[in-house]
Amino acid sequence: MAKKSSTPEPVIETPEEPTVGKGHATPTRKEREAANQRPLVPTDRKLASKEARAKMQVQRDRARVGMANGEEKYLPMRDKGAQRRYIRDYVDARFNLGEFLIPAMFVVILLTLVPAPEVQAGVMLGLYAFVVLVIADCVFLGWRLMRKLREKFGADKLERGLRWYATMRALQFRRLRLPKPQVKRGQYPQ
Repeated sequence: MAKKSSTPEPVIETPEEPTVGKGHATPTRKEREAANQRPLVPTDRKLASKEARAKMQVQRDRARVGMANGEEKYLPMRDKGAQRRYIRDYVDARFNLGEFLIPAMFVVILLTLVPAPEVQAGVMLGLYAFVVLVIADCVFLGWRLMRKLREKFGADKLERGLRWYATMRALQFRRLRLPKPQVKRGQYPQ
C-alpha cells in the first residue's frame, strides 16, 4: 500500500505577458484590394464557359434527382411541407380512376374515326359517364383526405389548396408524377 505524502505539490505560475496588437501589421488598402482582385473576363473564355456549363449541369442533375426522390430541399414550393407529403403518399397508395382519363380520351379519339354514328354516339356517352365517375372519385378523395388531414394535423392548421393538389396528382399517370411515388399501392400513410 502506498503512503500519501502530506506535502502539496508546488503550483508553478507563469507570469502573464500582455499581448500587444494582433501579432501582425494591418494590411494597407492597396494590399487588400490587390488580394481581392480577380479578372472580370477569364483569360481562356472557352474553357471558363465550358466549366461553368458543366458545373450548372451537375447542379441541375442533382436537383432533378433530388426532386424526383422527394427531397424537401429540391422540391418546388407547391410540394413542400408535411401535409403535401402526406397527400402525395395517400394519393400514390390509392387506386385512382383519374389515371386512366388520358388513355380513355385516346381510345375515344380513335373510336370517333369509325364512320358509324351509333358507335360515335355510344363512345361519347361512355366518355361522359367515365368523366362523371372520375369527378365523383376525385370528390370522394378530397372528402376522405381532408378528414384524415384534420385528424392528423388539426383543423385549424390545414393549408389552402390541399384538395386541388390531391386531385391534380390523382389525375396524372403514376409513372409521370413528380416527385415520384415513394410508397407502393396499398401502403397508406399513418
